[in-house]
Amino acid sequence: MEVNELPLPGLKRVRPRLFNDERGYFLELLHTARYAESGLPATFVQDNLSCSRKGVLRGLHYQLPRAQGKLVTVVLGEIFDVALDLRRSSPTFGQWHGELLSDKDHTQMYIPEGFAHGFCVLSDVAYVHYKCTDLYDPTAEQTILATDPGLAITWPVEKLILSKKDAAGRLFKDAVLP
Repeated sequence: MEVNELPLPGLKRVRPRLFNDERGYFLELLHTARYAESGLPATFVQDNLSCSRKGVLRGLHYQLPRAQGKLVTVVLGEIFDVALDLRRSSPTFGQWHGELLSDKDHTQMYIPEGFAHGFCVLSDVAYVHYKCTDLYDPTAEQTILATDPGLAITWPVEKLILSKKDAAGRLFKDAVLP
């Protein structure tokens, strides 16, 4: 396993060891001792799996006060995964970082508490698995408009498909922040 720091403090790229042979492949999606040694949380309390079609954009989501760290893995397909720094005390407050994640190598992105998260699907379909450090609480959910011109996120899809809830997200300048 290889863990690399990304441009926003706390954000990490995780490349698990992939064992390929004529039968297919095997990998560990989580090994608590190794992940903890690399500065990642040792405890996750909820696993989520989403299935989306090409062009779907989910996010930018976060929770207040029950912030969640997320370990994101693409099981099938390809996505552009984005984390937005919401930590007012951070030198990268208001900045975003995006990573291509796919089933080709199962690279993961760890998004710590204090970030909003979203992704758009680049393949015909994508199954996205993410482990969370706190439970989902619908009363704590917040959404920032992923297409907010003030954020200038360069989503690599021409025609994005957003849910009504995500399309009604707040502009970053109007968001309730931690």
